Amino acid sequence: MAGYRRQLYRDDAVVLRVQKLGESDRIITLLTRRHGRLRAVARGVRRTSSRFGARLEPFGHVDLQLAGDPKGNQGSSLHTVSQVEGIDLYGKRFLGDYPRYTAASAIAETAERLTPVEREPSLRLFQLTLGALKALARGEHATTLVLDAYLLRGMALAGWAPALTACAVCGAPGRHRAFSVPAGGAVCPDCRPPGAAHPAPATIDLMSALTSGDWQIADATETGVRRECSGLVAAHLQWHLERALRSLPLVDRGAPAAGVVPPPGGGAAGPVPPPRGVGAGVDGVSREMTE
Repeated sequence: MAGYRRQLYRDDAVVLRVQKLGESDRIITLLTRRHGRLRAVARGVRRTSSRFGARLEPFGHVDLQLAGDPKGNQGSSLHTVSQVEGIDLYGKRFLGDYPRYTAASAIAETAERLTPVEREPSLRLFQLTLGALKALARGEHATTLVLDAYLLRGMALAGWAPALTACAVCGAPGRHRAFSVPAGGAVCPDCRPPGAAHPAPATIDLMSALTSGDWQIADATETGVRRECSGLVAAHLQWHLERALRSLPLVDRGAPAAGVVPPPGGGAAGPVPPPRGVGAGVDGVSREMTE
């Protein structure tokens, strides 16, 4: 547009992903507090002389000045980073910790999937994502519990929360033993479809505790219960996303119980769809987050 001058505005954001652009630039995918998810070009950040390249790494909480139309009505959809200050660069704390790094990768990928429309404000998801990364950095709770709590609450924001205290089909109240991902959660005996899972009662209790933030119950659960919970949460999320998360199968969920063979794609008991095109090892996550 002739005569169009890009306006400057500020916002704070969580860095979700970075991609190489040209010889020295990067495209940064951001989840901002006031403007939702957007992408911005950071010029020259791959040069050793860059003043703020290290601040624009995945999982960091940053304060930015951006050039572009925040509503996307004019000019390119790509904004330009003109200034950046690090508020808390959580990624530095995860680099040597495989479980936390892969869990943070799954959180960032989920946040991007739950914001399909750019520049659509999503304050609650921003706060949830930032809180999950803070919890991982502090290490106050098991990594898998933090991740599953994030996934459950993220699905609740998207309108996909699994039914846990009533039948997902008929609404009959009670703690039902069967769980069906296609049906939407726990189901009563009359509504139970073929192939429904039968998790332990403690697994449903753990899912409820993670959804409500009852960490006293969540922290007291056993490894087998956590693994079964993770399988159901992953299956429910990927069913609604209609594709597998690339980073989720790489999350370290601990050794399985004796005699238990983890199904493909989830690393936990439960019907998790197999991933597509996922490489093995942490390098697969690194490439997804930084290229």
